[in-house]
Amino acid sequence: MKNRQGERKAMFKKLGKYKRRIFEIIEVGTKYDYASRIYDFFNAFCIIVNLAVSMLYTFEEYRAQYGALLLTLEELTVALFLMDYILRIWTAGYLYPDLPVWRATLKYMFSFTGIVDLLSFLPQYLPIFFPSGAIAFRMFRIIRIFRLFRINAYYDALNVITEVIVGKKQQLFSSVFIILMLMFASSLCMYSLEHQAQPDVFSNAFSGIWWAASTLLTVGYGDIYPITTLGKMFGIFIAFLGVGIVAIPTGIISAGFVDQYSRIKRMAEYGPQSAINFIKIHLTDRDPWIDHTISQLHLPDSVIVAVVKRGDRILVPRGNMILRSDDIMVLGAESYQDDKEHIKLKEFLLQKNHPWIGKTIRSLEISRHSIIVLIRRNRKVMIPNGNMILRENDTVILYTQSYLGGDGDIKI
Repeated sequence: MKNRQGERKAMFKKLGKYKRRIFEIIEVGTKYDYASRIYDFFNAFCIIVNLAVSMLYTFEEYRAQYGALLLTLEELTVALFLMDYILRIWTAGYLYPDLPVWRATLKYMFSFTGIVDLLSFLPQYLPIFFPSGAIAFRMFRIIRIFRLFRINAYYDALNVITEVIVGKKQQLFSSVFIILMLMFASSLCMYSLEHQAQPDVFSNAFSGIWWAASTLLTVGYGDIYPITTLGKMFGIFIAFLGVGIVAIPTGIISAGFVDQYSRIKRMAEYGPQSAINFIKIHLTDRDPWIDHTISQLHLPDSVIVAVVKRGDRILVPRGNMILRSDDIMVLGAESYQDDKEHIKLKEFLLQKNHPWIGKTIRSLEISRHSIIVLIRRNRKVMIPNGNMILRENDTVILYTQSYLGGDGDIKI
């Protein structure tokens, strides 16, 4: 019975590792995770192929000659979208590690990306169950174009567009509001000026809105235009005004791009001069951080996880990254700077016949105000504890005001 339970636990543990690795692959990967990068490129390729097939299928000559091939490519890409959606639901617990698995799954399913992922394949299979609505379901396939937003997550250059729009959303909303108000006002004015002269063209206020939109946006289809003198003068005024008003969102986005790239440049130029120290931590099976996510470590706000090295790969740390045994973490924190007071540590080497050799730290006869900070043994830095036995050639680093023979000062 115990053997079966042990085998079952081992099987679930092994399955959990596979599940975690699948999550790492289907999420946006780093350049060191080749499997994840290959999946990213393959997913983006499938999205582009699916949209290209949908476009080509609308041409009668291509549909007659390559219709079977186009439908096969569409079915294959949609099947891959379905498999991707199933894998993302299965691994949603790693996407939101702070939530229970069922809540994490629901959160992904009802998120924007989850709904887009669902609608990218669902209209393809709905006619199987509801044949009468095949034409209506086919119209929903246009939603697959929103899957292109996934490509936006794969490239940092495209992410700048999203960051600029989100950062300038208040200014963009204000400019769009001004354009709408100007459009409504000009449509009412043009309706009042032109209704009597051409009642069939400017038959209602909506006709004026169509004219205002085509004029303010400098499209000018020519299907509706003023013929009265006042109407023409007002049209010239609105056309000039539209050039300046519609250019406002363009200026906002352009300024946002300049600010964003200037900020990135400043970070690159001044980043190396910042007073930040980094330390390396090698995780072992005995460390309590194993099998925990970075967000669950509850590190102080002033401490950051810079990178995580796993084997030959350098991983960009995220809150949902689960730490493993043998990972190497690099933590960064602001360096200690105090012009008034410096902390002085002392270090000394335990040479042969030193009285501390062979004793535990707990049994050392040192002042209560003395603190052993670190032990360096064979190029390995060790955190001291009361039961640690000191050995020959250990380097002891401690804070103390007492005199110790052969010590050297370390100024922080």
